[in-house]
Formats: sequence, structure tokens, C-alpha cells
Amino acid sequence: MADFAFKVKTVEPITLLSKSERKRKLMECGYNPFGLKSRDVYIDLHTDSGTGALSQDQWAALMLGDEAYSGSRSFDELAKSVETVFGYTKFIPTHQGRGAEKILYPLLVKKLKEGRGHHQQDKKSVFISNFHFDTTAAHVELTGALALNCVIREAYDTQTEHPFKGNMDTGKLKAEINERGADCVAGIIMTVTCNSMGGQPVSMQNMKDVYEIAKHYDIPVIIDSARFAENAYFIKQREAGYGDKSIQTIVTEMYQYGDMMTLSAKKDPMVNIGGILAIRDDMDLYRQVEMMCIVNEGFVSYGGLAGRDIQCLAVGLLEAVDENYLRARIRQVEHFGRLLKEAGIPIQTPVGGHAIFIDAGAMLPHIPAHQFPGQALANELYLEGGVRCAEIGSFLLGRDPETGEQKESECELTRLAIPRRVYSNEQLEYVVDVLTRIKAKAETIPGYDFEYEPALLRHFLARLLPIT
Repeated sequence: MADFAFKVKTVEPITLLSKSERKRKLMECGYNPFGLKSRDVYIDLHTDSGTGALSQDQWAALMLGDEAYSGSRSFDELAKSVETVFGYTKFIPTHQGRGAEKILYPLLVKKLKEGRGHHQQDKKSVFISNFHFDTTAAHVELTGALALNCVIREAYDTQTEHPFKGNMDTGKLKAEINERGADCVAGIIMTVTCNSMGGQPVSMQNMKDVYEIAKHYDIPVIIDSARFAENAYFIKQREAGYGDKSIQTIVTEMYQYGDMMTLSAKKDPMVNIGGILAIRDDMDLYRQVEMMCIVNEGFVSYGGLAGRDIQCLAVGLLEAVDENYLRARIRQVEHFGRLLKEAGIPIQTPVGGHAIFIDAGAMLPHIPAHQFPGQALANELYLEGGVRCAEIGSFLLGRDPETGEQKESECELTRLAIPRRVYSNEQLEYVVDVLTRIKAKAETIPGYDFEYEPALLRHFLARLLPIT
């Protein structure tokens, strides 16, 4: 079957600056691609979050947005889509995924502590995930809790072929619960797909096994859902018994193995802004969520979004589970990964759904973890070809909140995130050419140290200097 799921209707011009201009721009922003202006970037693979192209139906939906403060028709349309796709009826929209995290995680810690005796109030709370992403870990740590990761060992070996490298290590999960005590675990977070490990999917069996463990210990399960549809596609392709099932059927089953969900709608639902926080059964928690939504985001029927964006999201959720779109999307990423492997670029395998993750530690073995090889490679991609991307490694992990010591990632990765319905294969082939040139001079690339380091989520605002 052909991979053509859409045709181009609108174009945006891009410009490649000269190499001397790129060098100056990178120096001015403190060798941190977050500080680059989009007009100075040629191919922007920094993130797939909010950077996708809207469909004609989404553009039409924007014109139908109901901007009523409460009782909005657009909210009613979104409610229908949320119930259709996830099977949840109690939800709030938020301005983006981190808005949902900011509301939910403090409430879960509060609920956990209220269930303890007074003599246990000072016990440290934890959240356990297959692997927390940056903002999730930050919101966990802001509550005073610890963010613990229990992804399977195979995820750390980029050259190992495993169909579900995002899976939770259930043995390690049970060990962590037993060691710390179930009354210290505020929640188990299943991240689908697992971004920090290379956009790797979680199997349905693993989601089911984790949910059974959680129910045994009476711990809530939160599904971090940014790329839920891509995860469902991989289940269909790779897990026995699902090949003949529709994406929607698979998604419906996935969400039976969670008690609540957070969603950055800027990923799979293909909108430029928006998020969702949904609760399956816990009415008391949902009422607290509603109150905190009003305080932090806005009234419960708009959650910090314009009515037009809510209407657009209602359409995007349904488009996200369209198998023709997903096939085209993931096959493009697979094609990109295949070309990189042929060029000798070490990448996380098998290729994930939303991005290619280069093993920067393997490509730049002369740069130690504390000098951030993933960031060094990201900077070199901009210098060599005007390509913007992101580090996923020790630079992103930051410091231990208790000791202040630098955390060292077991995988030093550079992420090339592919915006949805934006770039052609030819543009991605240009990126392969840039990386091939970088590989030929890899030993000349320097590591980096801090000029300025924020205390939290430092990779967004830090300024760096090359180590000479």
C-alpha cells in the first residue's frame, strides 16, 4: 500500500544562512539551540510538539470555535472526541500537557499523604515511570517527590533490536514498591511512547501487567499519552493478536489499563496548543482537578485554550487514530532511520514513531558524559547544516535534587524530532548528508561546560561554552 496520506496545500519559505552566520548565531544564544530564532533555522527537528501542519478539516474547525466562557459548543465537541478515543468522560482541557501535570501531581501527593498516619507525614513520596520526560520529572520534583525510572535494560542498548523498548521492568517496579513501601508511591506513570528512550513503544501486555501490579498495591496508574496513537500503531505491527484490530480498538484497550491520563495534544492530536487531563472513576479527585483547573488554567470548559483551539483539537484527536495517516507518518521516520544506518550513523533501534535518536555517546566517544556529547552533536548539526535538534541525555537529566550532583544518563542521545505532515523525504535526506559530513570529522567536535545554569529544567535556558 502506498504511503501517501495527504498532499501539500500551503508552503512556508525557509533560508539557509551562511556557515559564518550560523556560527555567530549559535555563539549569541550560548550554544543552546533553544535560543535560536526560527528564521535562522533551515530544517527544524527540535521538537514534534505543536509544530505539525493542520489538516483542512482542522483549519475549518478553527472557524467554528465557540468562545463562550462556559457552556461552549466546542467543549461539547471535544468531550465527544475524548470519549470516542479514550473512553473517559471526566476530563478538563489544559493549555498543554504540562498544565495537566501541574494540576495532577500535587493532588496525588496530597491524597497519598492524607492516607498516612501523622507519624508518617514526612516520608518521601515517589512516582515510578518507565521513564519520566523532562517536564514530568520537574513537576514531580516540585511536589517534593522523587521521580524514579524502571524502563527495561534493553532500552539502554541502542543496537539491540527489541520490539517494545519502552516497557516497564516489572521486576524492578515491584522491588521499588516493596523497598519504599506502597504508601510512598503516589503514582505509576506509563509514558507511551517512551520519549526519553527513543520514542520506543510499550506493549499491551506490559501495560496490563503494570496495571495488575498497581491494583495489587492500590497505586493509581497515570498514562502519559503524548504519542498514544503511535504506540497503538506499533502494538498493531509488533504484538501478537493485534494485527487485525483497528487503531481505535487498540487505543480503547490501552486506556483500560490506566486510572487517569495526561495528554500533550501538541503531539499525536496535531494541534499547535492544548492538553487534556482525564480521570476514569475517582470522582473526588476529579472535583479537586476541576477546582485547580480554574485556579491555574481557566474555567473547566476551556482550560486556558481559545474555543477555536478546542474545536481544532476535537478534530485532531480523531485524525490521530487514522491508520492511513499513521502508516505514512511512521514509514517516513523509518525511511529516515534506514538512510542514517546505511550512512553508518549509530541510532536507537528499532526506530521509534516520532523521532530518530542518534547515539551521540557512540558517535563522539571522546566527549565524556559531563561534557554533554548529545548537546555537542546538536550544536554541530546547526553549525554544519542549519539543522536544529535537541539533546536527550545528561544535559537534560540535570542534577540530583538532593545532592546537587550531575546525573549521568546511560544513553547520551541527540533527538531529531519529525514534525507531523511538514517535511519531505528529500529534506530529511539533506539531514543525512549533514550527519555524514559530521561523522567524517567527529573527533574534532568539542564538549561543553556551563556559562549559566538554571536550577530547574536547565536545558531550556542554560548558556554553554565549548571546551577548548
